[in-house]
Amino acid sequence: MSFAFPAAPQAVIPIRGSGLEFPVRRIFCVGRNYNDHVKEMGGVVGREPPFFFTKPADAIRTDGRFPYPTRSSDVHHEIELVVALGQEAHIFGYAVGLDMTRRDLQADAKKLARPWDTAKAFDHAAPVSTLVLASEIGLLKKGAITLDVNGARCQTGNIADMIWNVAEIIAELGSYFELKPGDIVFTGTPAGVGAIKRGDKMHGAIEGIGTLDVSVT
Repeated sequence: MSFAFPAAPQAVIPIRGSGLEFPVRRIFCVGRNYNDHVKEMGGVVGREPPFFFTKPADAIRTDGRFPYPTRSSDVHHEIELVVALGQEAHIFGYAVGLDMTRRDLQADAKKLARPWDTAKAFDHAAPVSTLVLASEIGLLKKGAITLDVNGARCQTGNIADMIWNVAEIIAELGSYFELKPGDIVFTGTPAGVGAIKRGDKMHGAIEGIGTLDVSVT
């Protein structure tokens, strides 16, 4: 096969301790999956069916840097458990991730009943840690999830508090899409989301998985 120009590099996530890389196919994200976050965003607390949005695979960032995006003056952090899928939609591994959001553009889109793409699917919008194999830690059902900005705690929660757990998310997502190896899922964020600025240092952590350190440039 001959391409008209060089193909874009494959987006990958390093697999901890293996020397291998996980090829990212698609990025799915779950909206409003912690009730405390639903409340802070003005939503109705409860157990409504999950809804999904996407980011491009090349939004993945694994080098510990987040370039502040254009066309926004209100970019927010959202710390999340990331689930990587292998064969037959089985869980391949887990990572710590940040669903970075242009909150001002998202607010504008909501007012006009328009898609969230410019708010969620922009370049570098998905910083992640190295991937931990599910075979090493088993099915993750609980664990503290936190985010500090410049040493101050901003977000704190527990993945046991997700409205829809990992198995339920995968089952629901699989009813809409044919899930394949390489797909990853950002599973939602606890309360405490907030704005970042150039020069900030973000430190995310999920018990049992590890940490994610990101500098805003």
